Amino acid sequence: MNARERVRLALTCRRPDRIPLALAFWEESFGQIASATPGDYFDLDVRFVQFKPPAEQDDFLGYLRGLPRDVHVGDLTQLQTYHEWHYHPELAGDGPLGDSHTVDQLVRYVFPDLTHPSRYADLRVETRAYHERGLAVAGSPPHLGGELFESAYRLRGFQNFMADLCLRKPLAHYLLDQLTALLIHNALILAQAGVDILLLDDDIAMPTGLIIGLHTWREFFKLRLADVIRLARQVNPDLLIFYHSDGDFTAVVPDLVEIGVNVINPLQPDCMDALAIKRRYGDRLALWGTVGSAWLWDRGAPADVRAEVKTRIESLGPVGLLLCPAYDLDFAPFENIVAFVTAAREFGDCGAS
Repeated sequence: MNARERVRLALTCRRPDRIPLALAFWEESFGQIASATPGDYFDLDVRFVQFKPPAEQDDFLGYLRGLPRDVHVGDLTQLQTYHEWHYHPELAGDGPLGDSHTVDQLVRYVFPDLTHPSRYADLRVETRAYHERGLAVAGSPPHLGGELFESAYRLRGFQNFMADLCLRKPLAHYLLDQLTALLIHNALILAQAGVDILLLDDDIAMPTGLIIGLHTWREFFKLRLADVIRLARQVNPDLLIFYHSDGDFTAVVPDLVEIGVNVINPLQPDCMDALAIKRRYGDRLALWGTVGSAWLWDRGAPADVRAEVKTRIESLGPVGLLLCPAYDLDFAPFENIVAFVTAAREFGDCGAS
């Protein structure tokens, strides 16, 4: 069984030969293995493709790369996209649409052009090359052209957008319509490129629950997300739909299942009860993640990581599980990452051929 077959079985709640592995829902990088990607170094089951960032930003990239090593700014590709949208969270004030108070004012804003073929021309070739190696491929829309809730509050400013959802609903609907159109465009490109998994990412929750009320999420986001899924599957009926949110988004899980989501991520164990979700949706919804708290990854010992992996496999496996850290690994000791992969290989055999 190759990795692509293994991942499809796991994410459609069937039994693979072993539980598949990833380290995130994008391709991370680690200084200790600069000569190889983590996917190749650890022989992981999923590879990731994404749109190219905007060109002609050498000065901005030079600034980012010149920051002191102890200044952590995040993924450079993501930050390039922020710059393209004129979104600069390091500056005081609201986002680029923070001064707009009517739909007429929003209409004047020119959204970035994400349609140039140079941004996605290589996606099909990259996907095919991974498939020829027997690997599963997950595709991510460009940041700020792929989320709805997060993009809207970044463009408007958080307080402004919260007020829009309650007091200026036509304004919120207009902005979300534009963002949904961009997301559909990008999702269709990924579906046409032949990716196995469409990665939908929108942080709508905090550790204690949703950031907005469930009724508000249903009014503004559910049907738009359903349209994205429906149209992408018209292009590729076999497309698997992945949904990510940090925090506790348990309240929307029934709705996600209803509109066709196959797998959710990351199910942070200090926020969500993965076992309860597994018991309720075990044959309809797969889990991608589940492993470890932020403290465990950054402060725990390799033995602690190993014990956590064993617990997750015993309680949640072997069907409908793709093992992955439930938190970013930005500050995790490399030894903990090695312990995760080693333990997953040791305990993750499902006894199938």
